[in-house]
Amino acid sequence: MSTTRPCSPGDRGPESGDGGASAVSARSGAPVDSMTPVDVDDAGPAPASVGREVRTLGLVGESGVVPLARDFARQALYAWGWLPAASADRRAAAEDVLLVVSELVTNACLHAEGPDELRISCDNKVLRIEVSDRGAGQPAPRTPHRAGRPGGHGMFIVQRLCLDWGVVRMPGVAGKTVWAELGAPA
Repeated sequence: MSTTRPCSPGDRGPESGDGGASAVSARSGAPVDSMTPVDVDDAGPAPASVGREVRTLGLVGESGVVPLARDFARQALYAWGWLPAASADRRAAAEDVLLVVSELVTNACLHAEGPDELRISCDNKVLRIEVSDRGAGQPAPRTPHRAGRPGGHGMFIVQRLCLDWGVVRMPGVAGKTVWAELGAPA
């Protein structure tokens, strides 16, 4: 697995080498730099030199993965001070994170072979969600978007709520990682 956007738009510089991943930003369609991920357990933060706190949850073989993923994300938000929310804006930001987690994990359930892993990382400015799966499909917002039509709204919601999102594929490895980034509350 590899993450795809080592820096938020204009905020951070690259953290390490490219790791050989192929990555594209869904907003611009342009390739983005990749980085080699830092391995951490699901309870510990990333090393201080990286400047990001990271939590990882394995989902292979688990049942009820969508509520499991939301609960995991909620615990991370509490640990990182997003919750309990002191204002309506902070509460909305936390709810957006939980919704994006739900949508990405649900898409992996519906359109891939189920999610393998959920990875959430956060610094002072950006929260990044990554869901890895073994599917070959390419997520995209349904176009044209029709609000009254059932289903197919997941990536449209992700696109509307996030600063950016995209897909990473490793050469020679089945599957992909779908990532999305949201701005931290002020």
